Amino acid sequence: MKDDTKLPWAFDKHCAALLVVDMQRDFVEEGAIMEVPMARQRIPTMRRVIDACRAAGVPVIFTRHVLSDRFDVSPLETAYQPKLQARGMREASEGIEIVPELAPRADETIINKHRYDAFFGTPLEIVLRTIRGAGRVDTVIVIGTVTSICCESTARSAFMRDFKVAFVSDANGGLDEASHNATLDIIGRVFGRVMTADQLLAQM
Repeated sequence: MKDDTKLPWAFDKHCAALLVVDMQRDFVEEGAIMEVPMARQRIPTMRRVIDACRAAGVPVIFTRHVLSDRFDVSPLETAYQPKLQARGMREASEGIEIVPELAPRADETIINKHRYDAFFGTPLEIVLRTIRGAGRVDTVIVIGTVTSICCESTARSAFMRDFKVAFVSDANGGLDEASHNATLDIIGRVFGRVMTADQLLAQM
């Protein structure tokens, strides 16, 4: 672990919230339409982070990527991913649900989103700024999938809103090692702090 005196900011669990990004059945389960095997492989590490946050009183917030059969709610996304024009992540379907291994508790917040960035067109920022009391949260821990798409987009957006970003390297699942590592590199350079689950949990 780096010397805290040389880091841009110190992690404080009392000012943090955890974002679990899009760990849904349509992304995680074997054979799913948007299957991300790395996300499935990292479920045990994600569960450790979630359990540690719950034990430490850090709020856990889940996001779900949701598309619609009623109209094309994300037309550029489906243009790049034509298979999503017909199926996948449909509202009210089992595919949008968080995988059972990471299931939200009844009192935890779920944010439905229609873009890669979980802040865009959602109440996420309001939730973060009030979930521990007005202005208490200044740090966002990011885990989930896909590392280089929704997780990175959300981390960048958090940074733009002056949230400190703790990006957990082994609790994010990418499409492949190259894109996963590229995201870790750029986040660590300018958008946040990259740490392992063990490093994060040591500060809990």
